[in-house]
Amino acid sequence: MSGVVIVGAGHAGGIAADALRAQGFAGPITLIGEETGLPYQRPPLSKGYLLGAVTAEQLFLKPANYYPVSDIRTVLGVRVDGIDRDAKTVALSNGETVAYDALILATGARPRMLPIAGADLGGIHALRTLADVDAIRKDVETARTCAVVGGGFIGLEIAAVLAKLGKQVTIVEAIDRLMGRAVSVEISDYFLDLHRQKASTVLLSTGVTGFAGKDGRIARVETSNGAVEADMAIIGIGVIPNDELARDSGLAIDRGIAVDRCGRTSDPTIYAIGDCCHLEHARYAGRIRLESVQNAIDQAKLVAASILGRPADYAVIPWFWSDQFDVKLQIAGLSAPEHTRLKYHDLATGGLAVYHFDEDRLCAAETVNRAGDHMSARRLIAAERPTTQSDVESVGGGLKALLKRS
Repeated sequence: MSGVVIVGAGHAGGIAADALRAQGFAGPITLIGEETGLPYQRPPLSKGYLLGAVTAEQLFLKPANYYPVSDIRTVLGVRVDGIDRDAKTVALSNGETVAYDALILATGARPRMLPIAGADLGGIHALRTLADVDAIRKDVETARTCAVVGGGFIGLEIAAVLAKLGKQVTIVEAIDRLMGRAVSVEISDYFLDLHRQKASTVLLSTGVTGFAGKDGRIARVETSNGAVEADMAIIGIGVIPNDELARDSGLAIDRGIAVDRCGRTSDPTIYAIGDCCHLEHARYAGRIRLESVQNAIDQAKLVAASILGRPADYAVIPWFWSDQFDVKLQIAGLSAPEHTRLKYHDLATGGLAVYHFDEDRLCAAETVNRAGDHMSARRLIAAERPTTQSDVESVGGGLKALLKRS
């Protein structure tokens, strides 16, 4: 028996290997990764680890002895160069060929970079891996002025840490609001005020045209609104799915590796999970991209069940979070600009909730420092009985109270 081969030893790949064993798979498992270390958590990289509050050892999904004890073979620091779908093998950069009965692609995504003048200067970073953060931490020791290009989740998380470390921070965002592709105007405005209150400069509707340096290192960022002094810069403008391996092997590609509701690609023996794939979701029309660690975990468990002969449709309510300073943003469900919105402030705690309704049914909730309402929203959105706008108004926006009443 060839067993299961997992390409990608990141968060999704590590969870997939563990889920296979936890769900009763007894055959061989081979986990292959380009990084030299064992699977680790990525969310703390831009927060606790960058700040120095979390150690590298605390990031690991499992202790080192878990893999040999669980009979999971790890092949690390090695790239998969090709898939032979007819022979059901993968070719590795170390010359080895590994056979599979089922193949899981967990190849993740890579940071989108700026192809502009000066982008190769020292002191310019992207953040995706443990090694990336180690390089950033080294530069932070001597940096005084830091530019963060991109006002999305990761850019703002990094900006918050840099501000906590006493750096002079400038956030440069190309569109007219922060996190504009992911959150409502109300949430964007809240976090714009937050970062400005923490003494960061925020430049909206501002494009980056180039980087200028001195002695091979960045000295300033050239923007459509003038130059910004910076002795280090971090680029956080999104990611590109690593779908080249799948594409070269002839699998269907649709803005990532196309998978069905069970995580299967166009080849029924090959699955894809995490940031590399574009998935069908039982609750939403068409394919969607869910770039979140929770999606990676849920997909990994779903695919493990499919391989074990227990396929199920992916129907988990999407949820996301972002920690910035002492503020926790949590999002449940997916929203659209045309949806009706209700906003509630909690003056006592400084919390905020924005609820979205699609044809008078609660479909998404954005909460700031309101963890109870977030957890309640996930259950109410998933419930068969719709939660209406009048339901939410009747409890003054307190979904926790509404859930108890229901």
